[in-house]
Amino acid sequence: MRGARDILGGEASVIHAQITRVQGSSPREAGAEMFITATGCAGTVGGGQVEFRVVERARELLVAGMMRDTLDLSLGPSIGQCCGGQIRVALTRLSAAQRAAHLARVGSAVRAHVLILGAGHVGRALAEVMAPLPFRVLLVDPRAGELAKSIAPVETRLTPLPEAEIAAAPPQSAYIVTTHDHGLDFLLTLAALRRGDAAYVGLIGSKTKRTRFERFVRETDPSAELRRLTCPIGAAGLGDKHPGVIALMTAREVLGALDAACTNPTSCTNLTSRLPAGF
Repeated sequence: MRGARDILGGEASVIHAQITRVQGSSPREAGAEMFITATGCAGTVGGGQVEFRVVERARELLVAGMMRDTLDLSLGPSIGQCCGGQIRVALTRLSAAQRAAHLARVGSAVRAHVLILGAGHVGRALAEVMAPLPFRVLLVDPRAGELAKSIAPVETRLTPLPEAEIAAAPPQSAYIVTTHDHGLDFLLTLAALRRGDAAYVGLIGSKTKRTRFERFVRETDPSAELRRLTCPIGAAGLGDKHPGVIALMTAREVLGALDAACTNPTSCTNLTSRLPAGF
């Protein structure tokens, strides 16, 4: 996760908080973790009052100069929780060597890749929706001005050859094609389909656009697997063309496709089941 990498690679002192024991029901499992500084944090141990208390105690350790502590929390009405279980959280101030080890682990975690091809209104909305998810998200466009409008904390790529990013992506990636040009849309979508190993290939548009694309594929490369194509993407079934709605619905489609790809263990080397706990 980008936030964890930023924290671990920064200058501020860091507390590592990790659930080490769970009894009964809890919002997160043993192993869920956070990295906490005086002003920021990454990861989650369950949100709500649980997380508030963990972050609060971690920052008390930072102020006091303490190296470690253990926090036992009962998840009941006394802290506004209804889970009813109990958790134990280990809090550790990280040394330079420990920070480096965590940074290497987080940085090397292989995640699902999501390529958003086109940084227009829908592409930028998709980047915002996808940014908090445990994927490597890449927003690609040949137009510097459109990329500059994106406020999402994702990687961006200014390139006149977006098809090269498709060729360089790892297996079981997701490709969402939403450029400013129908011809470019068709070329990029076909490039993604030709790979034969995409977890998801989505094309913005309409049923009419899909029909035209299918005709283009039959004339250009009949071997391309059209059954892998999702078009229209997102909110087509709702009839809502608002970029934010399309982005939310498309993100749901992508998550479903990536989860389905993980039903085959040999296809999951870059999917969420291989992420460190808490990410």
